[in-house]
Amino acid sequence: MIYTINFNPAVDYYLSFEKFTEGELNTPKEGYKLPGGKGINVSKVLKNYGVSSTCLGFVGGFTGKFIKDKVEEYGVLANFIEVSEDTRINIKINNNGLETEVAGIAPEIPSEKYQEFLKKLSETVKSDDIVVLSGSVPKSLPSTAYRDIITSLPKGVKFILDTRGESFDAALKEGVFLVKPNRDELKEYFKRDFKTTEDLIIAARELQRLGAENVIVSLGKEGSLFVTGDKVFVGGVPRGTLVSSVGAGDSMVAGFIYGIVKGLSMENTYKFAIASGSATAFSLGLAKFETASNLLNDIDIRVIGG
Repeated sequence: MIYTINFNPAVDYYLSFEKFTEGELNTPKEGYKLPGGKGINVSKVLKNYGVSSTCLGFVGGFTGKFIKDKVEEYGVLANFIEVSEDTRINIKINNNGLETEVAGIAPEIPSEKYQEFLKKLSETVKSDDIVVLSGSVPKSLPSTAYRDIITSLPKGVKFILDTRGESFDAALKEGVFLVKPNRDELKEYFKRDFKTTEDLIIAARELQRLGAENVIVSLGKEGSLFVTGDKVFVGGVPRGTLVSSVGAGDSMVAGFIYGIVKGLSMENTYKFAIASGSATAFSLGLAKFETASNLLNDIDIRVIGG
């Protein structure tokens, strides 16, 4: 089974404007609300691909109910723990193509609820499962929360880590199956610039030595790198028109999981991850299987190591 951890989900409120002017009354031309959060996005894309997963984490209040109802309506399994404060609302503004996000304030998660979550997780996850640890950790939880999960679960679980800062560092050193930093996150973590492909490969190798079995470095419109074992793959971006980058990274993670579940080679798993991220970037909403599959033939991958 696949589990996505959602410590800090949100109601994502999307607003589109022909022109947004700060300090004035602005009327959107379009608006809609969706359950958001990196783990939820991964689960939704997997559902689009015919792969089951379960969302775990915390929700609260009227916004939490909205998330639970919408996730279940979508056909994704969910087993959230309820907290008393409202789940946050994120505002995502599209100002004639310029994207801006305002992140809401996370609800307080009491210590007893966190312990309840860890107990539920340890009773549920088995040694051959996949657990996705993605998104920010609320301030009310320890920064080591993802590490706590790894150390509480049996050997053999495949952990996919997609976060940053102290949470990333603590979990990485316990050993994970995949990390997916972008260039800025690498710069933040290693406190140095990466000007060449070789610089990025060296950084990915360092992440392997620290505990990551596989590393994808996403580079936006420049493509990505995939380091696995002693091999390095460099992947390009298929042709298409950017609609929205929201959820593209989560879709990449979902595409990678799909490849692992279906027993694809590591190169083809990486290729499907690229297609999934691109399918979301080129669409209104998250990637669909047909859209991703149609992009595969337009993705160039070259091997530069191993």
